[in-house]
Amino acid sequence: MNIIVYIKQTFDTEAKIVLDGSGKIDANGVNLIINPYDEFAVEEGIKLKEKLGGEVTVVSIGGAKAQEAIRTALAMGADKGVLISDPALENADEWANAEVLAKAIAKMPCDIVIAGRIAIDDGASQIGVRLAEILNVPSISSILKLDVTGTHVTATREIDGGTETIEAELPLVLTAQKGLNEPRYPSVAGIMKAKKKPIQTLTLADLGLSAGDLAPKMSVQKYTLPDARKAGQKIPGDVATAAHELARLLREEAKIL
Repeated sequence: MNIIVYIKQTFDTEAKIVLDGSGKIDANGVNLIINPYDEFAVEEGIKLKEKLGGEVTVVSIGGAKAQEAIRTALAMGADKGVLISDPALENADEWANAEVLAKAIAKMPCDIVIAGRIAIDDGASQIGVRLAEILNVPSISSILKLDVTGTHVTATREIDGGTETIEAELPLVLTAQKGLNEPRYPSVAGIMKAKKKPIQTLTLADLGLSAGDLAPKMSVQKYTLPDARKAGQKIPGDVATAAHELARLLREEAKIL
């Protein structure tokens, strides 16, 4: 089975976000990691390979530093990596990234594509479904359980208020939700092996694309940080007095009653 896992390199969840003078995020000195939801995708791809045989290819879009994320996935157990890197993609939106990714995947043998449900940096949750549309294959999002028998797939996905079980046939695109599995930590042996596993770097020209083909349909003008959280307020007095004062504050100051 040929398994492709798309990963994105994002800021560490504990990183402090700082904006520069132009209203853009300052990435200097910030630790970068594999998007946590993509780790579930990597783990599921490796589990499929261990069960059914085949090969796991990790694909990412980004600058040279994105190789670090790919090496981490290789250390977990993936077999090879592909980095799509081009200056024209620096401000690409989800539409452009999906177009580029589809071009790359079309050049690879592929039975199943797995990605994280959502990226923690932009929260767009678009790549998986856009990719499936371009490739003209089925997609199942937010999966919590997966079973593949031959070319038949049964997946349980999260929906509002419960779960839903869907059956489909390969090839298809899946997006992984928290709870699908427990991502493994790279072992020392895995880290050493990862240094020798191949990573292919592709440009837009390699994919038959140019910057003019990928004019973004959406652009971010600037970012703003949320207002600092105000300190809590302690209401003194007995229960009846405190309850009365709380109701007054909610009505007159918070204006939510």
